[in-house]
Amino acid sequence: MRVPIIAALGLTLAASGGQAANFTPPQGCRLEVTVQNRGCSVVQYYRCDADPAGHQRSAVFGKDGLRHLSRIDAETRWVESSDPNTGLADFLVERSKDHASFQTLLDSGTDDFDFWTESNTGERLRHVGQDVLTGDTVVIDGQELEVTRFRLKTYDAAGELLIERSGQQFVSRKTGRFYGGIETQSDWTGARQETNDSPVTFAFPGESGFGDTEPQFDCDQLLTQLLHERA
Repeated sequence: MRVPIIAALGLTLAASGGQAANFTPPQGCRLEVTVQNRGCSVVQYYRCDADPAGHQRSAVFGKDGLRHLSRIDAETRWVESSDPNTGLADFLVERSKDHASFQTLLDSGTDDFDFWTESNTGERLRHVGQDVLTGDTVVIDGQELEVTRFRLKTYDAAGELLIERSGQQFVSRKTGRFYGGIETQSDWTGARQETNDSPVTFAFPGESGFGDTEPQFDCDQLLTQLLHERA
C-alpha cells in the first residue's frame, strides 16, 4: 500500500516572510549537513536514532521542492530510496551476489558490485558495476574529498539493459558517503544526458545555509534550457 512518503517520515518545512523554507528532520533525527550542488539541487543529510548504527538518510530538493529520499548503511548500500511525489519506493534485496562495500573501496581502491533492488510495486532490478578511487583528492568548501570513477548498468528481471551510467563522483572518509559528480546516462530508448551534481558548499550546524531547501547553483541555466525546449 502506498502512503505519502513525506507525511510518513514526519519531515517538516517552515518558511516565513518570503524566505526560503528550512528543513527539519523527523523527531528522533538530527540534521548533520546541508550540501548545495551543481545542477540546481540541495541535499539534507541526517541520521535517526531508530535506524541501525551507521545508517544515514538524505532528502534532495530541487526548484520544485522535495524530490527524493534515501537511506544508506555504513557500507553505503542503497537500503531504500523513494520519490515522495509518486510514492514509488525501492528496497535493497539482501540476498544478492555482491553488495557494494565502501570499506573495500577505501582499503583496495576498487569495489565491484552486483546486487538487486525491489520496488513497492514488485519490480526487481539488477545493478552491476564498479567504483574506483582515482588517487586524486580535492578540497571543496573546506572538505577533503577523494575522486572516484564509476560505471553502473541496471537490468530488469529478464536481463534486459535499462540504464547505463558512468562518470566521476566524490567520497568522504570523514562522513562515510559518496557525493555526486559529472556523469553520462543513457537508457533503453536511446536517450542520453550528461549531468553535473558536484557539491559546491557544505553548511554545518550554526553556519549560514544550514537547513536551506532552496537550491542555489545552475538553476537559471536549467530554466533557460527548459524554456528553449518548449519553444
